[in-house]
Amino acid sequence: MAVSASARSHAEDLADFVAASPSSYHAAEEVARRLEDAGFTRLNEEDAWPAQPGGRFVVVRDGAAIAWVVPSDAAPHTPAQIFGAHTDSPGFKLKPKPTTGSRGWLQAGVEVYGGPLLNSWLDRELRLAGRLAMADGSVVLAATGALLRLPQLAIHLDRGANNGLTLDKQLQTQPVWGLGDPSGEDLLGELAASAGVNAADIRGFDAVVADSARGAIFGKDDAFFASGRLDDLASVHAGVVALAALDEVQSIAVLAAFDHEELGSASRSGAAGPFLEDVLARVYAGLGADDSERRRAFTASWHLSSDVGHSVHPNYAHKHDPVVQPLLGSGPILKINANQRYATDAVGAAAWAGWCETAGVASQEFVSNNDVPCGSTIGPITATRLGIRTVDVGIPILSMHSARELAGVTDLHDLTRVAETFFSA
Repeated sequence: MAVSASARSHAEDLADFVAASPSSYHAAEEVARRLEDAGFTRLNEEDAWPAQPGGRFVVVRDGAAIAWVVPSDAAPHTPAQIFGAHTDSPGFKLKPKPTTGSRGWLQAGVEVYGGPLLNSWLDRELRLAGRLAMADGSVVLAATGALLRLPQLAIHLDRGANNGLTLDKQLQTQPVWGLGDPSGEDLLGELAASAGVNAADIRGFDAVVADSARGAIFGKDDAFFASGRLDDLASVHAGVVALAALDEVQSIAVLAAFDHEELGSASRSGAAGPFLEDVLARVYAGLGADDSERRRAFTASWHLSSDVGHSVHPNYAHKHDPVVQPLLGSGPILKINANQRYATDAVGAAAWAGWCETAGVASQEFVSNNDVPCGSTIGPITATRLGIRTVDVGIPILSMHSARELAGVTDLHDLTRVAETFFSA
C-alpha cells in the first residue's frame, strides 16, 4: 500500500531539513529558523527572559537548541512535557592543520567522530560544514558543496577486499579534495569561501565531513527513505514539526535537541551538561517557582527521549532478539533494556501506549539480543540529571551509523504524530 500524501510530504520536508543541517551547528540554527518562522521568539542566554505565562521561545547553545511553549495559565508547579533528541551524527571531524596531501593529491586531515561504519563513507561525494570563529569575535556557519571523497582501493590491487575490508583510521580515511601541492593550498580557504569570509581571519573552527547526497524516497509503494544523519535528525525534525504545530498546551512543551550524544553527551551542549536544567530553571523562575515548586513540577513531568533503533535485518536476523523484532515501516519503537541503557520502565511503557493510541499510531518494542549489547542514548542521562521520568523511543532503521541510513516513510510521520499528542498531554 502506497504511503499517504502527508507521510510523503513529511519525508520530503525531512530531506530539506537534513540538507540544511550538515553539522550539529547548522541543525541547531535550522531548528531556531523554522521555529522563528512559526512564531517563536529567539532568546539570548545573556539577556533577561520574559517572566510571565504564555509565549513560544527558542534558544541555541553551540550545536544544541531548546524550544518551549508555556501555557497562558501556567503556574509555578505546571509540569513539562520534554521531547529530547540529538543533533550530531557519527563521521569525521577536521583536525588542526587539515590541509595535507601525498603524491600530487590534496587531502583533508580528519579524526573519527563517534562510531561510524567506516566503509560506508567510501566512494561518496562529501561536503565540509561547521562553524568558524573569526578574529573579530563573530562565529560564522559555513558549508561547502560536494568537495571531498574517500576513494576505495580497486579490487585489482586488493584481491581480498571482498573477504573482509579493514580500514586503517589514520592512513586510509583521509579524503581527497583536489590535485596539487598542499604547501600552496588551504582547505579552510574552501570552507571560508563558502561563507564569504577571509580564511586569514579564522581563529578557530569546528568542522565535520557530511554526505552531500539528498535524502530520497524509493522502494515498492514508496516505503523507504534513505538519507545521511537520520541518527538523530529524524527525531529532531519530528520534534520541530510537532512543536511548531501546537496551539494551546496544558503543560510546558519542550523540545531539547542536544549535541555530542555520539561521544557520550559530556559537554556544555550535551545531555550530560547543564543546558536543559539551565533553561528549565529560568523558565520556572519566570513563573515565580521556588525550589520546592520546581521539584513538584519535575515529579509530574515526562521526558520522551527519541533516537533511532534497529529494525530486524533480513540478512542478519540472528543478530536480533528471536521474538521481539521491530520492522521498518510498522511504527515507532519503545526501547527497553534491563540494564538501564534505556530509561523505559513499566509506567513509561503504559504512558507511551496511551500517547500512541490517542495519536492512532501503531507501536513496536525493541530489545537487544543478549549476545549483542545495545548502545545507550540521552534518556538515562537526563533522567539521572533531573529526576524526570523518562521513556526511550524512536524509529526503527537499517544501516545505523552508516553515511546513509534507511528508514520507513510512515514511521517518520507517525513519530511526529505521537510527538504532537505527547506535547498536548
